[in-house]
Amino acid sequence: MSYKKTSHIKSSKIVINKKAYHNFFIEKVFQSGLVLEGWEVKSLREGKVNISESYIISYMNEMYLYNSLIQPLYMSSSHISCNPIRKRKLLLHKHEIDLLSAKKKNIGYTLISLSLFWKQSWCKLEFGLAKGKTLKDKRVDKKNKEWQKEKLKILKKTNVII
Repeated sequence: MSYKKTSHIKSSKIVINKKAYHNFFIEKVFQSGLVLEGWEVKSLREGKVNISESYIISYMNEMYLYNSLIQPLYMSSSHISCNPIRKRKLLLHKHEIDLLSAKKKNIGYTLISLSLFWKQSWCKLEFGLAKGKTLKDKRVDKKNKEWQKEKLKILKKTNVII
């Protein structure tokens, strides 16, 4: 009798930033933890989060996530003031912070958030080193996607006939 090895690590996506892949070339992807408050974790479990306009800044040898919106639940505690767009500290090693700061200093590069997900019971942020796309680049990408769709349709038709 053989048993399959299954990993006990469960990961599920909370939110994905689809605009990031449309507006930027993603050169490299990184993962980090986030420092969150209790009400933020509850809101994340409910899916009340928006990271489409968020970005990452280095400040005093620490990395922070700016402009991410986590909506407080209406049942949150009344004695805690909830700031939905506060800066959130990223949990990274010093050598990772140094590497990212050096790469970000290149002209045209930025760090943008790509997705939030659960890894076991920990909330993780996936972010990327990105370079902005021009209007011409966006047109070329759109043309390539349309060609891929047409190619699949043509292949499907030829397989049906044969």
